[in-house]
Parts: sequence; C-alpha cells; structure tokens
Amino acid sequence: MDRIVSVRQINLALQGGGAHGAFTWGVLDRLLEDEEIEVAAISGTSAGALNGAAFKSGMISDGRDGAKAALDALWTQVGAKDDGGIAPWMQPFLPSPAVVSQLLEMSPGFQISDAASRVFSPYGSGPLYKNPLTDIVAKFDYDEVCSGDGPEFFVSATNVRNGKIRVFRGLEITPDVIMASACLPTLFRAVEIKDPRTGAVEAYWDGGYTGNPALFPLFEAHLPDDVVVVNINPLCRPDVPRTAQDIQNRINEISFNTSLLRELRAINFVRTLIAAGKVKPGTMKDVLIHMIADDDLMNDLSVATKLVPTPYILDRLKKAGRRAASNFLEHDKAKLGRESSIDLRAMFD
Repeated sequence: MDRIVSVRQINLALQGGGAHGAFTWGVLDRLLEDEEIEVAAISGTSAGALNGAAFKSGMISDGRDGAKAALDALWTQVGAKDDGGIAPWMQPFLPSPAVVSQLLEMSPGFQISDAASRVFSPYGSGPLYKNPLTDIVAKFDYDEVCSGDGPEFFVSATNVRNGKIRVFRGLEITPDVIMASACLPTLFRAVEIKDPRTGAVEAYWDGGYTGNPALFPLFEAHLPDDVVVVNINPLCRPDVPRTAQDIQNRINEISFNTSLLRELRAINFVRTLIAAGKVKPGTMKDVLIHMIADDDLMNDLSVATKLVPTPYILDRLKKAGRRAASNFLEHDKAKLGRESSIDLRAMFD
C-alpha cells in the first residue's frame, strides 16, 4: 500500500549574501528530502536569486532530484566541491570557519582587492571588464526558470536612477536580471535592462538594498500563508565592530536587513489588526512567518568569506544549512498552516 503524504505548501524568501548563499544551498538540499514540504513560490535576491533559479530549473527538469543536482552544479561552479576536497578524517584538524575567515581577511590579496574596491571604479577597467557571474548565470535553462509550471519565481533588483525595487517574474527573468540582482556596485558595473513596457533602458544594482528578499510578492491570495525566510545576514551581532573591515561589514548587514525588517514590521502590524478584529476578514492576508538561520556561524564569518568562495567554507555553510533546516523541520514543521514560529511582536518590542 502506498504511503499517503500530507503536503504542506510554503513560500521561500531567500536572502542574498555572496558566497554565504551556500548556507541556503544546504537548507534547500534538506527541504527537498522532505516529501511533506512543497514550495509554491520563491522570492530571491542576489545569491538567493541564483539559488532560486537553480531550484526551479532543476524541479522542472527532474523533480526533487533535479533540484538537488542543479544546486550542486551551481555551487560547484562557484567554488564548492564535495567536502571541499577534504577527506573526512582531516576535518577535526582544520581551523574553525572563524579562523579561516580571519586568515582570509588578513591575506595580502584580500587586503589589496578590498582597498582597491574603495578607490577604483569597476568602470575603470575598460574593455577588460567581465562580470564573473556571466558564465555561471548563462548556464541556467531559462525556459525552465521562466516556466509557468513549478514554484512561482520572483527576482529583485534595485533601480539605480530612482532607488526603487523592481521585482521581475516569469518571462521577465533573464541572465541579465539574475546578474542585476547580484550586482554589488563597488565590484561590478550596473546591469542595464530594457523595459519592454516603456522601451527605456534602466540600470540596476544588487536587490539587497531595497528587498533582501522582497516578501510582498508572496502575499498573493492564491499562495500559501507560510513564508519561510532563509536568513544569511545576522540580524544581531553581540560585539561592537572596531576594525575598519568589521565596521563596513556591519554597515552592509544592517542596510541589507533593513528592507526585510521593514516588511516584517508591516506584517506584525497587519496581524495585530486582524487579531483585534479591526480588519474585515479576507481584506488582508494573515501571513505566517518562519525563519531558518544560523547567526552563531554567520557571526564567526565576515565580508571576506562572502567575497572569496573558499571550498572549505562553502562546504561548512552547506552542512550548517542542512542542520538548520533539519532543526526547523523537527521543531516547527507542525506549525505550518497554523501559526508563525517567529515571535514578531517580541522582535520589535
């Protein structure tokens, strides 16, 4: 007799954060192994957009196994390998991720490139310029990424001229859109995309400045109430940063979390109105928020491990993502469809 599986539909909100997106790789890898979890929609920014594109294209081509294989292929290209090329018996003798992060920060190569990014413009390289994501992003099958089947997919980027968020969906999603969503302006030239509605060419930077990730596309009435945020930028750091690099890193984390916190505050406000009976039933969606994160690990890492995709760190991030997702499934899966597993009121008190 076939086993009856009770399916719980969720929306995924995937943050950006450079190579730390390997944590999301691990989260998705673990969620795909639970047949009771079905992803209805994905909103992704920067690394979250790359993860979302791999997830969806893989699902369309070969279901859950295809999605796992597509994510593996993506991060293999970024720099990840099975176990980081390190034999299991060697793991106990290797430095912790925190030590590796510090070594990367202190390395002459990173110091020089970091200093150069604050002085020189990416437009100064002339015809030699090439965005390193170009070859990776071009390998996605966009018939699958843009398909009307499978989870709905939304990608956010920031309009350079007006500072507003632009959410791309469906057939609007192209290689340029994915690269725009991951375009850090100190490293890459703005990605120019023609608006088919107006004919105007607009320039875009990283979507993290205005939506990391954007939650509002997931509020459509036909989508499930549950939004699972995979958070890779620490909301809290216990220590005050003191070095120039740590200060800049925390500035970036705060700015990249601002839009998310703003939307979570709005959700909390709406839920308060609904609970108090001040909103007519069905007028506003009662969104249920969940979060998968590992702030302890992310606090040990730094901007260096975001920008330098070291295979060993990517492997540790993937494993941490799998652990965090397993913890969510064990403790919070039963809350899906019933209640939030994050106390938003406490978060903003």
